[in-house]
Amino acid sequence: MLGSTGSIGEQTLDVVRQHADRFEVSALTAHNNWARLVEQAVEMEPDSVVIANREHYPKVKEALAALPVKVYTGAESLEQVVRSTEADVVVNALVGYAGLAPTISALRAGRKIALANKESLVVAGELIMKTALEKRVPIVPIDSEHSAVFQCLVGEQTPYEKIILTASGGPFLHTPVEELEKVSVEQALQHPNWKMGAKITIDSATMMNKGFEVIEARWLFGAHPSQIEVVIHPQSVIHSMVEFADGAVKAQLGTPDMRLPIQYALTFPQRWPLEGERLDLARCGRLTFLQADFEKFPNLGLAYEALDRGGNSCCVLNAANEVAVTAFLERRIGFRQITTVLEKTLERATFMAAPGFEDFGPSDAEARKIARDEVKKL
Repeated sequence: MLGSTGSIGEQTLDVVRQHADRFEVSALTAHNNWARLVEQAVEMEPDSVVIANREHYPKVKEALAALPVKVYTGAESLEQVVRSTEADVVVNALVGYAGLAPTISALRAGRKIALANKESLVVAGELIMKTALEKRVPIVPIDSEHSAVFQCLVGEQTPYEKIILTASGGPFLHTPVEELEKVSVEQALQHPNWKMGAKITIDSATMMNKGFEVIEARWLFGAHPSQIEVVIHPQSVIHSMVEFADGAVKAQLGTPDMRLPIQYALTFPQRWPLEGERLDLARCGRLTFLQADFEKFPNLGLAYEALDRGGNSCCVLNAANEVAVTAFLERRIGFRQITTVLEKTLERATFMAAPGFEDFGPSDAEARKIARDEVKKL
């Protein structure tokens, strides 16, 4: 369980608790939240834990001294624990570019991946899927939208024509464009439907998250970008849809509970019982749909543009976005200026038409440097 103290990590452990007779946790990892990692380790009794931030290693080591739990530290230990564990499934719920290297390690070790770290596919989707095919390693999505598409495709014998990703529209769906210049961090963090971490919540507010999901869908399902449509669905009841050659559209519906796609990724092709709220269609009332506004949310368009350009463009976009979102959360730039940082970084960064795995590190570093420079200018 990579990223066990985050939102996805905590909900994954909820699923484990519901099926304690069928799951065993082999390893837990966290970056900074060492106290929660210790609590989880005491409860789950894994073989090993990793606290990526070396500063917290002594505290974790001391807290777990009485237990037969190996304690490691440093980002490189994330890759080591993925390679050495005997686990059947690696859940990658790390946030951002940090999730790429462990994904590659899991693939090379032949571990099934339950993937919540969308940046792995945003940055290096073509190479990730190629490696997964060569190693015969399944990658099952945890993102609710991609899980929905996956569930709609299971059992189908003919190709789809279109993937329809639904988006809530975030907290600013009905906010006039001119007012977005002055929205606060607190306002941007108020997602109407989902409870998520700060970074992904801001990405939802800018619709960069949906842009990344377009890129992710491109690689997960082998879709051409023109086959991927984004539709605003404020109620978040339909998690995504697939259209077929005969005009039929299949949709996956459910409550906004991430435990469902998490458990499905862990147990596929089976469906196990899951405690929780059930969807009541009568209570849902009207379900509405709107076209995505690319002028109001230009980050969505940037994702399509990066996909179209190919090469390392999506890697650059992701790196710039991580820097820009952090700057916004730290109140150093405004909400609309996130897009400015992305555009300027894409313009200035070195383009590589056919990057290998070894090229993404330098490309990511260069993009971050440029993005930080653009933040300073603003």
